[in-house]
Amino acid sequence: MSDLQRLAGIHCRKHFFSLPLDHQAPDGECITVFARELVAPEHKDSQQPYLVYFQGGPGFGAVRPAANGGWIKRALQEYRVLLLDQRGTGLSSPINYASLAHLDSQAQADYLSHFRADSIIQDAELIRAQLIGDEKWSILGQSFGGFCVLKYLNDAPHGLHEAYITGGIPSLTRSADEVYQATYKRVLAKNQDFFARFPDAQALVKRLAAYLQQNEVRIATGERLTVEMLQLLGINIGMEQGGEPVYYLLEQALIETAQGTQVNPLFLAHFCQLLDFNTNPIFALLHESIYCQQDASSWAAHRVRQSYDEFNYQTDKPFLFTGEMVYPWFFDQFTNLKPLKHAAHLLADKADWPMLYDPAKLADNQVPVAAAIYSEDMFVEMNYSLETAAQVGNLRYWLTSEYEHNGIRMDGEHILDRLIGINRGERLR
Repeated sequence: MSDLQRLAGIHCRKHFFSLPLDHQAPDGECITVFARELVAPEHKDSQQPYLVYFQGGPGFGAVRPAANGGWIKRALQEYRVLLLDQRGTGLSSPINYASLAHLDSQAQADYLSHFRADSIIQDAELIRAQLIGDEKWSILGQSFGGFCVLKYLNDAPHGLHEAYITGGIPSLTRSADEVYQATYKRVLAKNQDFFARFPDAQALVKRLAAYLQQNEVRIATGERLTVEMLQLLGINIGMEQGGEPVYYLLEQALIETAQGTQVNPLFLAHFCQLLDFNTNPIFALLHESIYCQQDASSWAAHRVRQSYDEFNYQTDKPFLFTGEMVYPWFFDQFTNLKPLKHAAHLLADKADWPMLYDPAKLADNQVPVAAAIYSEDMFVEMNYSLETAAQVGNLRYWLTSEYEHNGIRMDGEHILDRLIGINRGERLR
């Protein structure tokens, strides 16, 4: 544990924990898991209860706050906040091609199989024991972090005082194929909205796509920019204020020079900043596994896409962006994913993933849970979230069309305040 540090309106302390890689073999290899503790200056000498934050992803470290604002501001009124870098992310034994280079493909896949929500929750329980012993704490999960919250309720409810979920209630039983059949439809709707808002965007992106098909273009990280890679920018159009950066980038994509039409170097640099596959490989490696319970994903998004031919771009039909779907060609095109290609295929074929949820156990849940469900969410299907909400005991939800998937980032203080009120017994409006 490090000495106290000071941010604008926040005091923080860093914690490092040595935990088992495989919780079924506690005396075996260990990894480091990092968490940053936040407390309001006026409460630094008091013993406020903990609120543990589970980041979305999978594969992204917890938020790095710069000041006391957003949902953190609301939380610090009554909690100490623990920002957990889930294993493999941030400062928690980060996963990347370099950290796995000493392992062969099978050993890489075996290692990575310990980085799902089940292991993350076991980490949290060991951390809880070290920090507060038998006392309970509260938890908050955004997106995939909400999946972790459900897993926590399933596996270790005895450690929880209350729980909050924003944009992240998963199906308890539906397969990856069913998830993508629903989310492709959501992505279609978001495309329609994007191109309606920006009437010249279709012409801009089709002109760029034609240029990419006729010329070899390299983005700032060295990869050849392909049409299917260009489609990945759609992961941003499902976010509030996410479509605007995509449009403004398309506006500047092509420029006229003395040598003729060329791709703007600014576009090539900024394009990389809107995609995280090179820097956060867990997302590509393990994203589909978050839906797997004793079955293999077998590249579900890739297979289901064949039923949505609209996304397979041809010059004689409209250009469509894709969403957060992961495809096997990532491991042929993204430089930092190429060394992990064989491990990725082994993980896609893995059919013995443990069960994540026990519907009967969750039906008997006694921990108060308040959830925000976003009706227009492109990433987590609303109907499946409502289906689960009806199956989990003691869960109350706020269904709203006011926010996109990243609502907690845009208006987190209000959203968390509303959810705290729900768990305190306020009536839903």
